[in-house]
Amino acid sequence: MTKSDGAYIEKTGCSTGSCNRLNTFDWLSAMHIEDAVPFHIVEVSFKNGARKGFFIRPPEIHASTGDTVVVEAGTGYDIGRITLSGELVKLQMKKKNTRENDVQSKILRIANRKDLQKQAEARALEKETMVKARVLARMLELEMKIGDVEYQADKRKATFYYTAEGRVDFRELIRHYARDFRVKIEMRQIGSRQESARIGGIGSCGRELCCSSWLSDFKSVSTAAARYQNIAINQTKLSGQCGRLKCCLNYELDTYMDALKAFPKRADKLETQLGVAVLIKTDIFKGIMYYAYRDAKVRGKFYALEAATVQEILDLNKKGERPMDLGDMVYAGYDEADDEYDENNIEFDSDLTGVIELPPEKKKSKSRRSSNRRNKQGRKQRSNKKAGGNSNASGKPQNKKTEDNKNNKKKPSNSRRSNRNRNKNRNNRNNNNNKK
Repeated sequence: MTKSDGAYIEKTGCSTGSCNRLNTFDWLSAMHIEDAVPFHIVEVSFKNGARKGFFIRPPEIHASTGDTVVVEAGTGYDIGRITLSGELVKLQMKKKNTRENDVQSKILRIANRKDLQKQAEARALEKETMVKARVLARMLELEMKIGDVEYQADKRKATFYYTAEGRVDFRELIRHYARDFRVKIEMRQIGSRQESARIGGIGSCGRELCCSSWLSDFKSVSTAAARYQNIAINQTKLSGQCGRLKCCLNYELDTYMDALKAFPKRADKLETQLGVAVLIKTDIFKGIMYYAYRDAKVRGKFYALEAATVQEILDLNKKGERPMDLGDMVYAGYDEADDEYDENNIEFDSDLTGVIELPPEKKKSKSRRSSNRRNKQGRKQRSNKKAGGNSNASGKPQNKKTEDNKNNKKKPSNSRRSNRNRNKNRNNRNNNNNKK
């Protein structure tokens, strides 16, 4: 079936035909090449490439790549877009280990305007349903996260994609979902990488996530891949949006593994007459290994050696021989001026974190005698304060309370004066009576 460029752009939605997520480019259809022997199975994608499946195309339905079709579903029908047809479908089925006898569902018809309108109504319900589904799961205190909701085009079935660390008993949750949403409920557990693939996003490289654009096979990634590539083990920088290690760590791993074969093994230490040199870093693609002496007398300078030179030194060490110095074996392309200290050209870094290390503070040892003396002086001061306060060198009192006490001693109060006068009067009266 031939078609013009304008018709192809209208069906696929973009000029390249690869705007669909996780799409395999149908280059045979783009070149307007007809299949000599048409294949009766086509690949159909749903929800913009989030899910794909194989369906039988009856001979009376003339549908090709880019057409929107109505297909059979378990309960009712669904609407998707044909992404592959012809010979390329055979290669895709072989990749996914799918046999022709396993494909049973058929294409019913090419979708009309009414079908597309009903599909748009189903897509509009998904966001509201997902928010309400998360609230119900939180009310039941279930340790799970609803990542995405997909409605069937006829709105008879809804698939809830969730992530959880272990098994979740959601029987009560399904009863709430069926009562509130009035559809058939299907719960499907996915991993964190599958969740990020369905949601999508932009990676640290500035491009769309690989798992949501083209990557369909998820391989295990370990920190060993970062170590082989001499990447610093920083969990925040090595982790993707899914919280797992980035898949791109495996992309160049084979190249690094092949390059490491040319380097000598067990070359962490080299013995020379000046001392033991330790491996600091390795430049894999230049084939250079950097060493530094462990001894404090000759520490502070790096020696760049080629991999072949390091192997020669290791062979000498096995024989019990030691070279004089590593400085005589530095490869010709190494510039020693980079390691020299120039007093006239000093540059300061704005960020000194990890560059400058201050020496540890020396703690003064406290003797028991000094502590005992201080304790005795403190006790004397306390006793003097209780007795009436300490005096300065000038003889003046330090405390106002002590001044008041001294004034009270010198000048008796009015009550004491009155008592003395009364006693004098009584004595005078008694003396007068005795005389009479």
